[in-house]
Amino acid sequence: MRSYLVLFTCIFVFWSCGPKPEKERKVEFTDTFIDQYQLTEKQLYDKVLGMIVGSAIGDAMGAPTEMWSRPQIQQEYGFVQSLDSMYRSSSPEGTWHDSLPAGGTTDDTRWKILLSEFLITQDTSALKANDFAKYIGEEYQSYLKELQQVNSSDYEPYKPVLLKMGWLQEWSKVSTAFISEDVSAYSDALGKFYGGEMVCAGLLYSSSVGAYFPGNPSKAYQEAFKLSIYDIGYAKDVTSMAAAMTSAAMSENPSIENLKAALEIDPRDYFDSRLVGRSAYVWVKEAARIDSESRGLDSLNSRLSLESAELAFAFQELDKRQQDMPFHAGEIFLQTLTGMYYADFDFMGTLTFLTNYGRDNDTTGALAGGILGAFYGFEALPKKEKELVLYTAKSKLNQDLEQTAKGLTAHMLGK
Repeated sequence: MRSYLVLFTCIFVFWSCGPKPEKERKVEFTDTFIDQYQLTEKQLYDKVLGMIVGSAIGDAMGAPTEMWSRPQIQQEYGFVQSLDSMYRSSSPEGTWHDSLPAGGTTDDTRWKILLSEFLITQDTSALKANDFAKYIGEEYQSYLKELQQVNSSDYEPYKPVLLKMGWLQEWSKVSTAFISEDVSAYSDALGKFYGGEMVCAGLLYSSSVGAYFPGNPSKAYQEAFKLSIYDIGYAKDVTSMAAAMTSAAMSENPSIENLKAALEIDPRDYFDSRLVGRSAYVWVKEAARIDSESRGLDSLNSRLSLESAELAFAFQELDKRQQDMPFHAGEIFLQTLTGMYYADFDFMGTLTFLTNYGRDNDTTGALAGGILGAFYGFEALPKKEKELVLYTAKSKLNQDLEQTAKGLTAHMLGK
């Protein structure tokens, strides 16, 4: 009996003195004003969370009908004005579940989470492209190790890991070449990235970069340009312009004119390009033209309906400028800007426009939602949609968007 008592005592002492599971660190934000950001701690968190959740709402609105044509959308869902459940096959860039309830999201939201995790490893004054490439490469390698640990003769246990690997496979190739500092290898890898198409790579995470440099659009542009290592051509400029817009939205009392002015920031002197000028700015002018020529006397509610001649005109004008691939950076940028202009930068109005237009509507919705989510802040976002997105992310996708925002905000505040 005495030996059992001694054994029990030893076990108790070891447990009480040994390492404990690390508890989730609680972060409280106050009304303390932060000179560096010209916002209080609470305001900063509200805008960071607004960017992440706003993007997720846009992603979730488009996810059920991603890449669909307008007739398909109308036949299956009617005129989409809110979140809905989806029935679609899983894919690396899409959902990692074959079906999800309303609020389910795709890689557009995964990129906001991944970028937030990367940004927490960085200094708040500047970002390092080499660190970003290494981070993407290491994330991909972690999936490879996870795959090697699966031991089954069935396919099902492998499927979740294969989806992860497929998601970052192309990115990892470019990352490896970029880190090698072999210019020829990097150029070759980048030229073959998703078949050499001008995909909207940086637009998937540009709003996260913009939120990291609040109220400083020029700085956000420059830092996003550094991280546009997966973009080609003027897609680098487009990525940086979107980051600048988000940064402008991260001010205490931003105006729509602030967002529009951010589109004219040109630290890399694209406007001076000989013969062509600034290619990306063509989409800005085109979005403004489509909006201007579509305007009549109808209210926004009337303009955002199936019967609206104004909406039909705007959609037809966008149809004329479609690219070979729906996820072309220029096409994504033009549709996003047109949606915001047409809806007078109204949050749900913009997402309604983009979702019903179709094409890569989860990405256009996520891009617009991230910018406008930062503009309005989390508290001002529609209650039903934000609660659905938060619930589905946590309960179905193991994503805690609030915790992601808290961690990023705390890092920005040096907590």
